[in-house]
Amino acid sequence: MKDQLVIFDTTLRDGEQSPGAAMTREEKVRIARQLEKMRVDVIEAGFAAASNGDFESIRAVAEAVKDSTVCSLARANENDIRRAGEAIKPANSGRIHTFIATSPIHMEKKLRMTPDQVVEQAVKAIGWAREYTDNVEFSAEDAGRSEIDFLCRIFEQVIKAGAKTINVPDTVGYNMPDQYAALIRSLIERVPNSDQVVWSVHCHNDLGLAVANSLAAVVAGARQVECTINGLGERAGNAAMEEVVMAVRTRGDFFPVTTRIDTTQIVPASKLVSQITGYPVQPNKSVVGANAFAHESGIHQDGVLKHRETYEIMRAEDVGWSANRLTLGKLSGRNAFRSRLQDIGITVESEEQLNIAFARFKALADKKQEIFDEDLHALMSDEEVTPAQEFFKLIASSVHSETGETPQAAITVQLGGVEQRAEANGSGPVDAIFKAIELIAKSEAQLLLYSVNAITSGTDAQGEVTVRLARNDRVVNGQGADTDIIIASAKAYINALNRLHDSTQRVDPQGETV
Repeated sequence: MKDQLVIFDTTLRDGEQSPGAAMTREEKVRIARQLEKMRVDVIEAGFAAASNGDFESIRAVAEAVKDSTVCSLARANENDIRRAGEAIKPANSGRIHTFIATSPIHMEKKLRMTPDQVVEQAVKAIGWAREYTDNVEFSAEDAGRSEIDFLCRIFEQVIKAGAKTINVPDTVGYNMPDQYAALIRSLIERVPNSDQVVWSVHCHNDLGLAVANSLAAVVAGARQVECTINGLGERAGNAAMEEVVMAVRTRGDFFPVTTRIDTTQIVPASKLVSQITGYPVQPNKSVVGANAFAHESGIHQDGVLKHRETYEIMRAEDVGWSANRLTLGKLSGRNAFRSRLQDIGITVESEEQLNIAFARFKALADKKQEIFDEDLHALMSDEEVTPAQEFFKLIASSVHSETGETPQAAITVQLGGVEQRAEANGSGPVDAIFKAIELIAKSEAQLLLYSVNAITSGTDAQGEVTVRLARNDRVVNGQGADTDIIIASAKAYINALNRLHDSTQRVDPQGETV
């Protein structure tokens, strides 16, 4: 019998630390339900002490998810841990994940604590966490650059205090696979009662080695991998869940573990996270990229046609790839619409939301003859489904563009319930519409990114636009989708403005988080 590898997904916490990837409570719940459908073991839903919004998001996930463990991150202080404990209280299975830095540079320069003080604080943190749950995880932040003797000391003490999972993060993506595996192996051998806990790894991708380090650690004895959908996360990101899971599954001859992941849900999860965060998946990304199972070379095509395994080590269907399936049309009714949303993992919270979404679906069906699952995901990701959250709202737009003439745009936007109209010229139609919106919004935001992706094939495909805006220290992504790229662009810009207008602030954990 192989050991079970625990898949700990931190898309909703560490993934959210990607610039502009902050998610609303409703978006976190949608992703959490998809992760639960995928049979993820642990869902780290956020950092409860960061803000009231993060606290409420974790609580909402804890209420919605029934089959996965819901976890909150907490620094090793009493306030953080009590906030985490309260946030996960509704969960069928809850976990508190507490951490403190253990590398010499972090202890001296950031914490300004002695090693003795760090050990004492870590033990206290485990005690506070156990008042809420016996499922407590401890992380030694920057373990990859910590002294092994000190790691052995602190891990021994937190295990005595009741920690059930010990995480050894490569916080800054510094380690090499052989080096990291040796660290894990040595810790398991040297720490007393190491067989009483689950050893976990959390690897960052600064040198492109997050997945390699995670898998090397699994061979060395780790039995939990912390990862994210699409490798989303701080700086260069985290270990990509889909790559870890499919490596273990595909190379069952090599790895002594198995996972309980329903791999057919991987691609739907990847698309959902991409649409919600506005981070597109690169075409040549392994497992979930558009080209992952495409063969351009004639030699490769000939080989695959003769026998698939000549060039494919995985089946596209096993990770959720399939031909775009026509789901609904303009004659479809509300029940069929609701049913299809449920089939693809989207839960409609109220009749009002369903009515708004159904009306927008009908409008889309009038423009686009064939509507696919990807269209429905895009439609439900558009925050017009929840108009109560919109301070800025697109009412109407008009753009004129012709060869040799300066493009012009006119737009009407509702600002705090009051309609305002503006006109502007630009170097192109998108530039003109953005300038017109700014004449009304006066946001003084800096445009960092403008990206367009086709949601499905065909000239009538919806265009999905991502806009990234920055103002002061805040960076947000906005998304919009429409068969008209100019309208989709306006929606995306206004969506980003609404996110900037949301004054909810987050507290940073202790510098770099694990």
